[in-house]
Amino acid sequence: MAWFKPHNLLDRTFEVGIILKGLDGAVEVVGGLLLLVVPASLINSLAVSLTRGELSEDPHDLIATHLLRTAHGLTGAGLWYGALYLLSHGILKVLIVWALLRNKLWAYPWAILFLLVFIVYQTYRVALDRSLGLAALTIFDTFVAWLTYREWQQQKSKV
Repeated sequence: MAWFKPHNLLDRTFEVGIILKGLDGAVEVVGGLLLLVVPASLINSLAVSLTRGELSEDPHDLIATHLLRTAHGLTGAGLWYGALYLLSHGILKVLIVWALLRNKLWAYPWAILFLLVFIVYQTYRVALDRSLGLAALTIFDTFVAWLTYREWQQQKSKV
């Protein structure tokens, strides 16, 4: 099968959306690998250095405190869980995106299922944390899931 070729604006939007998901997956793979090879003490030191200036101005800065809290939580089992989560999630994303870009029909339902699982989880997290960024990501994922379903229907009609 040939590579995916967009025919209209929604097809192009689908292509851009899944490429963004693939790039996100690649970043997750790199992050997971870094968690495996970079010592937790170095991650903590880096987080302290990066947030020191901001926290001296605003001790309650949302991003800086979150970054620091996350870095301090990366120890033992938490570190391994984070690395394995990022690696597995990232590799799966990259493989599904590659298959979608290659027009592999089997990848469409898997991509939709994968997105729906994360949409449900992200919705749960938004309800708990009221995170605007996570809410925006959930809306984006919902839109990409719809575009994927739409494209799947078009691909099935061609077979």
